[in-house]
Amino acid sequence: MENALRLFELGGPMMVPIAAIAFAGAIIFVERLLYLHKGQIRAAEFVSGIKTALKKRRLLEAITICEESFGPVPRVVKAALLNSEESPELMSHAVNAAAANEFALIDRRVASLALIAKIAPLLGLIGTVLALLSIFYSMSGKGPYSDISDFSLAVYNALLSTAFGLLVAVLGWLSYSFLNSRVRALAHDIDWAGNDIMLFILRGMPENENLYLEGKEDRSEAGGEKTGGGKAK
Repeated sequence: MENALRLFELGGPMMVPIAAIAFAGAIIFVERLLYLHKGQIRAAEFVSGIKTALKKRRLLEAITICEESFGPVPRVVKAALLNSEESPELMSHAVNAAAANEFALIDRRVASLALIAKIAPLLGLIGTVLALLSIFYSMSGKGPYSDISDFSLAVYNALLSTAFGLLVAVLGWLSYSFLNSRVRALAHDIDWAGNDIMLFILRGMPENENLYLEGKEDRSEAGGEKTGGGKAK
């Protein structure tokens, strides 16, 4: 810990703003990670449960499920349910508006990490340039009596701010890429869930929804058992 503080001190005054934006980036990353993790649900299973309630014509129960579930997907599905008796155009507009609002919420502050990753190395470079200017100015006053060892040590200290800035930039880009992938995955779930439940409602909430796929899976399993039995014989 003492060595880290010593390096921070030797890096010069620009280490302070670099550390400040690094701390801000860490807070943004943790907050966004927790928010996205909390909002991530199994969209297919959730929509299937809503369809089951709608097949029984229990619209209020489906809306209650959406209200009791946290995340952008339940809110978009709820928008479709609340406008299920409206025209297709109005229901589509309501779903698109709800989805656009959720997109803005899940993507909020994520771009700040990319900005931090761009600024950090520039701040480090500024710190190095300022330190080098100070070094050359002080050595010019010493004339031929300048010591190369002192010069090497001063350059080493000057480069610390650039190294620290590059480290923050790398961590910032990694954090941004990770969160951006989570945002894209969640945005896909929002888009799919909204469109799927809307099409289900427009088709009249058929009772045989997904029965074909379920029957196909059952037949596939039965065929596998028969094949296995044939091999045993």
